[in-house]
Amino acid sequence: MTLLASDPDVDQPDGVDPIRVFEEMTRKLQELAPVGTAGGLNDEQALRFAGAVEKLGRLVDAHRVAVVSDISHRSRPELLEKKLSTRKGCRNEVELLERVTLVSGATVRRRLRLGKNFRSGMTLTGEPIPAAFPVIGAAVAAGALGLDGADAIITVLTPGLPRVHPDQLGLAEAALVAAATGTSGEDSGEDSGEDGGVPVSADLSRVQAALWLAHLNPDGAEPREVQAMQNRGLRFGREQGGLIPVTGMLMPETAAAAKRVIDAYMSPRTAPVAFIDEELAARGETRDPGDTRTPDQKRHDIFAVIVATAAKATETPTIAGDAPTVLVSVRQEDLAANRGVGHIDGVETPISMDAVRQMICAGGLQKVVLKKNGKIVELGTKERTFNRAQRRAIMLRDGGCIIP
Repeated sequence: MTLLASDPDVDQPDGVDPIRVFEEMTRKLQELAPVGTAGGLNDEQALRFAGAVEKLGRLVDAHRVAVVSDISHRSRPELLEKKLSTRKGCRNEVELLERVTLVSGATVRRRLRLGKNFRSGMTLTGEPIPAAFPVIGAAVAAGALGLDGADAIITVLTPGLPRVHPDQLGLAEAALVAAATGTSGEDSGEDSGEDGGVPVSADLSRVQAALWLAHLNPDGAEPREVQAMQNRGLRFGREQGGLIPVTGMLMPETAAAAKRVIDAYMSPRTAPVAFIDEELAARGETRDPGDTRTPDQKRHDIFAVIVATAAKATETPTIAGDAPTVLVSVRQEDLAANRGVGHIDGVETPISMDAVRQMICAGGLQKVVLKKNGKIVELGTKERTFNRAQRRAIMLRDGGCIIP
């Protein structure tokens, strides 16, 4: 199969061959400014160079969106066997573009989605359909607005298309583009940011777009919340490599509360557990050199502390009169020899003897004697490795229970 970027026999507009232009630009760029050029610049020059590179990248991205939109138009369904994708032996334009550009399908689909918002269309009766976001499209084409910023604004404003008057949505679009490009709103061309304000980031554009949509469509948040309530959830998966995967979707207020609690534990000044030495905290240092845990590992350990604390809370429902308790079974001879594994009730994954001893340290030990057929013949009383006073002393000394 032969995949051509264009037909060399087709005349280009105004006698310009865009293929040769880009090929020459690529050659010149590699020749005059090879990768690593910034290494010889001073700090200010390096920052200016970063801006220049990004400006060129925005123009290239604009061409990327335009060309995939054009190829998609040449592969539209109504062309049947004359579709460009069909003639090149591909299922659709996504597969065709994947093979030509060597990028992922997700990247192709993102560019196609953006391009559809910039392209005007026509109904079956021949009536024109204006582009959904023409101001954003013009800013992208001028290289003033990057794809991240455009995508952020479009993603937030799109749900408002059927509910907000086009003129009002157009005002919001223009204001958001002006903020994202640092212009006054009257111009979003290539001189963006030079004569206007400071351009805002894509993340801030997303926040601003959400505020605009909330103002223009004050009733729009309620339907989204109803749908979100239906989609919320938390799921524990099956064991993978000794770990239990956790997936789910949290309501914004739940996620915010969880983040604040975890942040409080992570902070060296407010953490109630020994995540960092007091002397380091007093110096404003946020990492203990002896603590090699990653942030994700710390969040896992904090989650374990939160669950353990919640299990002991008086508001937590009891099970058979006791606080929710994790039961671990282990053979006495294995525990004495410090070998083998333990088994948690309700979890298929076995745990190591070190984990068993840690749980005994925290929760105590109750001896159960079983016959070979599984019948219980003796049930001992709960035993603790250390009493409460001893455990408080250990925690004060070590910042936690580390002795089994």
